Amino acid sequence: MAEKLGIMVCGHGSRNQNAAKEFSKVAKGLKELFPTTPVEYGYLEFCNPVIHAGLDSLRDQGVTRVLAVPGMLFAAGHAKNDIPSVLNTYAAQNPSMSIEYGRELGVDLKMIRAAAERIQEAIDACETQVPNHETLLMVVGRGSSDPDANSNASKVMRMVWEGMGFGWGETCYSGVTFPLVEPGLEHAAKLGYKRIIVFPYFLFTGVLIKSIYSYTDIVAARHPDIEFVKAGYLNDHPLVLQTFRDRVNEIVDGAAVMNCQMCKYRDQVLGFEDQVGLAQESHHHHVEGIGGGLENCPCKGDCDASCREEEFCKEHDLPWTPLHTHEHSHDHDHGHSHHHHPYPHADHPHGPNSMKKTRLRK
Repeated sequence: MAEKLGIMVCGHGSRNQNAAKEFSKVAKGLKELFPTTPVEYGYLEFCNPVIHAGLDSLRDQGVTRVLAVPGMLFAAGHAKNDIPSVLNTYAAQNPSMSIEYGRELGVDLKMIRAAAERIQEAIDACETQVPNHETLLMVVGRGSSDPDANSNASKVMRMVWEGMGFGWGETCYSGVTFPLVEPGLEHAAKLGYKRIIVFPYFLFTGVLIKSIYSYTDIVAARHPDIEFVKAGYLNDHPLVLQTFRDRVNEIVDGAAVMNCQMCKYRDQVLGFEDQVGLAQESHHHHVEGIGGGLENCPCKGDCDASCREEEFCKEHDLPWTPLHTHEHSHDHDHGHSHHHHPYPHADHPHGPNSMKKTRLRK
């Protein structure tokens, strides 16, 4: 039987419906770049379709060889462990279909150019003119318990900083690691620059994007002599889609090699030595599809981050009900843990807990 290729884009998932819509644009964009190849997408959790549903669709279309790419900027636990675990499980259950896994978007010159264009768009929209050498660039990464992924955010910042000629550059993170956004911006404000550009190096919108911008407003109110500029996130920038295309082509060419040189799961990274060789397994199967619809919530999940855990919208004082429920209970009495490995710097004074939403309430 002749081989039939299919493309699978694997995302994390979000209860924020706008984030889900933006992620689906990536799949649509890839369909335009690969017009003769079936393209599907799926999520690890909190969103539908889940990954195995997308794979089912490819199988039903007669696909025998799946080219799977992580819809993520950097390779941390989700790209290194969770997605491969789901793909490996599916492949074992469907031996007639081969699944080959590509690498994350990573530190790529196309991604650097996309970031620079988003930042330039924000500069062009400003009413005042401030030279770049009198401007500080603050790149905000997602934040991870994987120092390799965190260091990539710093490298992106340096590439954009030097490429655009800003006076200074800093990196902070929205959660898990340090420094978080508020202490990062407070530190930046002390350096004496007339303008601070806050650029979330994120693919899609969501609660964290709103929190980043809200903390920017909080710090800006304390420093009225500094102009704070909020740049837009990457979204479906054409260069982002081109990078996804490159990742798919790498699989076809046999060049899809993930950079494991600095991976905490493969070698002894300073401070994370106890995580070498951890088993590859996904902790997301108990929340697959949860949050696919927020029936009772007017904001459809685009509100307080705690809604995701508490299943209650504080913004509108209403409970929300998922459209899709999982087959087993979530009391975690079924003999295994879904927790991430402990982060060794959990008591760092400038992190690593995610931004506290209570600070943003009026």
